[in-house]
Amino acid sequence: MTADVFSAERLLFTPATPDAGAVPTIFAFPNEYSVGITSLGYQVVWATLAVRPDVRASRLFADTREQLPASPELVGFSISWELDYVNILSLLEFLEIPIRAANRRESHPIVFGGGPVLTANPEPFADFFDVILLGDGETLLGDFIEAYKQVRNAGRQTQLRHLAQVPGVYVPSLYEVKYHSPDGAIKSIAPALAEVPAQVQKQTYRGNILSASTVVTAKAAWENIYMVEVVRSCPEMCRFCLASYLTLPFRTASLEASLIPAIERGLQVTDRLGLLGASVTQHPEFDTLLDYLSQPKYDGVRLSLASVRTNTVTEKLAQTLAKRDTRSLTIAVETGSERLREIINKKLTNDEIIGAAVNAKAGGLSGLKLYGMVGVPGEDTTDIEQTVTMMRDIKKAAPGLRLTLGCSTFVPKAHTPFQWFGVNREAEKRLKFLEKQLRREGADFRPESYNWSVIQALLSRGDRRLSHLLELVRHYGDSVGSYRRAFKELRGKVPEMDFYVHENWSLERVLPWSHLQGPLPAATLQKHLAAATALFPQ
Repeated sequence: MTADVFSAERLLFTPATPDAGAVPTIFAFPNEYSVGITSLGYQVVWATLAVRPDVRASRLFADTREQLPASPELVGFSISWELDYVNILSLLEFLEIPIRAANRRESHPIVFGGGPVLTANPEPFADFFDVILLGDGETLLGDFIEAYKQVRNAGRQTQLRHLAQVPGVYVPSLYEVKYHSPDGAIKSIAPALAEVPAQVQKQTYRGNILSASTVVTAKAAWENIYMVEVVRSCPEMCRFCLASYLTLPFRTASLEASLIPAIERGLQVTDRLGLLGASVTQHPEFDTLLDYLSQPKYDGVRLSLASVRTNTVTEKLAQTLAKRDTRSLTIAVETGSERLREIINKKLTNDEIIGAAVNAKAGGLSGLKLYGMVGVPGEDTTDIEQTVTMMRDIKKAAPGLRLTLGCSTFVPKAHTPFQWFGVNREAEKRLKFLEKQLRREGADFRPESYNWSVIQALLSRGDRRLSHLLELVRHYGDSVGSYRRAFKELRGKVPEMDFYVHENWSLERVLPWSHLQGPLPAATLQKHLAAATALFPQ
């Protein structure tokens, strides 16, 4: 399979010929090749390593690999999905590297990781990594490689202490976590050595040239797709939203310097184009970009868009997409309750949602997918009923438009104002209520598994003690039952599952990520939280 997969790739960059003394590096994605190669983040980091003559980079996936160096010095993982941690542990074992950093010796490579999962809250996985890169890779990756080269021939501890001086490079073993009791809250997180910074600052790339695919292949999960990042972060700042808060500030790619050259490059090798970003249509020149893509020379192009802001869905947008082989649009509305949208800072009215549906249909699209959420802080049952009413109203206003409501449970995320809230125990019941009501309305309702939300919350609010739990769960299987069984086995050594998942945490509590500084300080997040709770039902 290996030769077949890699020979199908069309590269949009020229790999360097490695120098004689290049650092032997393995760059892994802990899932199958088809999934990993569809990750824009993985593609870009791999290309960044591959164009450096001082690095000899080989790729490793859960199901395939390039020829690997016998003695790698660096082994990196790009992580986009929490439950992929199982494959990280399996790949480390395959490479004969101890899975816990504490058990690695001088002869073992430095194991590093990055990506959205680790930037948000690396703590449940911290004991498996020597180094974690927090934030955008554009400058951070180069700084990390250069710093490593300076201590390449030094002992392991010297290397780690040196790397910890680089902004955005987090060395978990150099921080000591103390607890009030083995199964209690965190007491303190402090550097183990005087020269280690007390806080690690997430690194933010502030340029206007954003990412684009470095490889196109028929073997990707999105076959032959060429991806272009139009915006990074989101200006809306919904109070639960990791994609907005963790990646602030909102940045837009330059139309002339970034977007158009990237699109022209990609469309020479494929006719499938994906425009990516948390809020693509909020690019200030999005209309101009649409006009550019409407040129007759691009008539054969299949265009797909990531989620768009509801009140930017115009008839013109729908027409352009319909002409470019897109059949439906995705918008995030969260709820049919205007009161609840105010609490979460979703600047959107039901009239605008109905308008988006009407425009989608008028422009020739056949479907509209809405994203909703239950269990949002401040929610009560009347808010859920209003979501049913909203779906009914959309159906009436745009008859014949295929409506889908994808619905998840609120999960608290680090570095957001709602990080102090737990998962609402009523959420599962509310998903079932929506399913029953919307089935009657003839709407397609697609709930995300409540049990998966529980596991997500556990990992998004977890601390280092969970590494022992994760090792157990790996052998039991990734069901909620497996997690409960592991908690039972570790009783007294880690807090109960409810502590991580359902409890609301006090503002005074030391959070597992308190030593890792995101874009906004805790005091600002607390102000945003206070603005939300002021609107809660009395």
